[in-house]
Amino acid sequence: MRPSIYIARGLSLATLLMALGVSASLDDPEIVIETTFPESNPFGHVVNGERNQIFLVVENRSDKNVTLQSVAGSFHHPETGTLIKNTSSLTYGFPLLEGSKLQIPYSFYSEFKPGDLRLNLWLEHTVDDDKYRVTAYDSVVTIVEPEPSWLDFKLLSTYLVVFAALAGVSYAAYNAYIPLQKPKRKRPTQVSAPVGTVTASGSGGYQEEWIPEHHLKKTKGKKTKPDNAVVSEESSSEANGTEGKRTRKGKKH
Repeated sequence: MRPSIYIARGLSLATLLMALGVSASLDDPEIVIETTFPESNPFGHVVNGERNQIFLVVENRSDKNVTLQSVAGSFHHPETGTLIKNTSSLTYGFPLLEGSKLQIPYSFYSEFKPGDLRLNLWLEHTVDDDKYRVTAYDSVVTIVEPEPSWLDFKLLSTYLVVFAALAGVSYAAYNAYIPLQKPKRKRPTQVSAPVGTVTASGSGGYQEEWIPEHHLKKTKGKKTKPDNAVVSEESSSEANGTEGKRTRKGKKH
């Protein structure tokens, strides 16, 4: 057989398969999905370590009732389309009547390096016993890190651990390279012995060691009468007085 015959048969088979696919797609219920991010995330960023939420508004434009089974997704390389990681799958089981709309939330988590990735989300629904898949979102998103907060307990604990480690290292280096100065000992003050009280005797005695030497020399140079001389003079004067009285009495006649 000629090669042209094989080529003709192959083309006819491909045309038949394409026709079957088009007819199958025409038989699928028309489900339209509009995906939006929350108002708090107007740029559609995906934050690492946090729950990222997205809303799917599903509209049933077919003449059949469908059941919304689940929503799932995956991250891909933005240029090559290589699969990086699948997201979590959430099951709903909500019925959606013909000509009606329903908004369903979808949440997922991200743990990637900051940058751009392609996010692909799809919705699976059933009509009777037939299952269908509809693309809900297919676009490039930006992966970002969460904004630091001073009220974050993990961040505060990390700061405390780092500060304690730095304080310990600084203290060890200070003790190792800076010599400690020995404290100066205070000399005890010598307390002089208490001086005894000086009492003057009734006889007029005094202690010469407390009198300066020049005063002692002056007092020693002066002549003083002894006490017994004073007493003898007083007694002699008294005797002379009595004798005078006696002589006067003898002159009376």
